[in-house]
Amino acid sequence: MEHSIYLDEARDPLIIAEAWMKDGKDVAVATVVETWGSAPRPAGSHLVIDAEGNFHGSVSGGCVEGAVVAEAIDVIDSGQAKMLEFGVADETAWQVGLSCGGRIKVYVERLG
Repeated sequence: MEHSIYLDEARDPLIIAEAWMKDGKDVAVATVVETWGSAPRPAGSHLVIDAEGNFHGSVSGGCVEGAVVAEAIDVIDSGQAKMLEFGVADETAWQVGLSCGGRIKVYVERLG
């Protein structure tokens, strides 16, 4: 069975965000805009979050993703977009999911 690198409609975070909005949910999207060094997800990766903290997709993993979800709820409440930056020293990198001291920049904005 051949595996596609492309997401289908059931897994694409942006299609899911649109469906959530049609259901009347307040939604934010987090997008990886830059990476340096070792980063688990490439630039352009998306995580969608609703006001209750439900999420779909991935921007990193570990504690970084939890922090992005928390910030996204603030963005939904305030309507103010945020640029988040996560960088981790090598000795603590494994604990938060940035395996080799990588850094990522994530833009979080409310949709709708």
